Amino acid sequence: MVVTSEGLIEKTKTKLISSDVVTLITNVANMSLDEDIRQSSWKSEFSKVVVNLLFTSNWVNERQFRLFKPFDLTLPQYNVLRILRGQYPNPCTVNLIIERMLDRMSNASRIVDKLEKKGLVIRSQCKDDRRAVDVTISAKGLDLLSQIDESLESWEGNIRNLSDEECAQLNSLLDKFRKPSA
Repeated sequence: MVVTSEGLIEKTKTKLISSDVVTLITNVANMSLDEDIRQSSWKSEFSKVVVNLLFTSNWVNERQFRLFKPFDLTLPQYNVLRILRGQYPNPCTVNLIIERMLDRMSNASRIVDKLEKKGLVIRSQCKDDRRAVDVTISAKGLDLLSQIDESLESWEGNIRNLSDEECAQLNSLLDKFRKPSA
């Protein structure tokens, strides 16, 4: 049984019997980029790597979107909460949050506004610089992250198919990829 992305969507719309679920998961896990996007020739292996990185990034983001939705959070909001938890109990300035964000194109001030309205962060005037604002994660924010940690651990367990050694190698290659060539 060959499963395409479109076929996967159609298949999930119908009721699956247990043997179909096992086959479906196995086939999706074994699909390659060529099969996923229906492209068989590439300008170079490097071009394929770039497309694969983009495709994989979107794949992970889409799954994380579904993971965070029940918690009424977006990925950038989750990222800000993680940064604040890492600094806790010390506050962060919005500039520090921006420096540490995964997506530096996100509007950190707007994200902090939304998190404050949800009661997940606390804003206060910086003691050292009246022009700056300090942001601290609230107890409610810490509790929410604890709940998310449990879901995230389960989610990662379901998609983890690389050994620790392979993860270290992939991390090294991705770090190398981002460094400018000499």
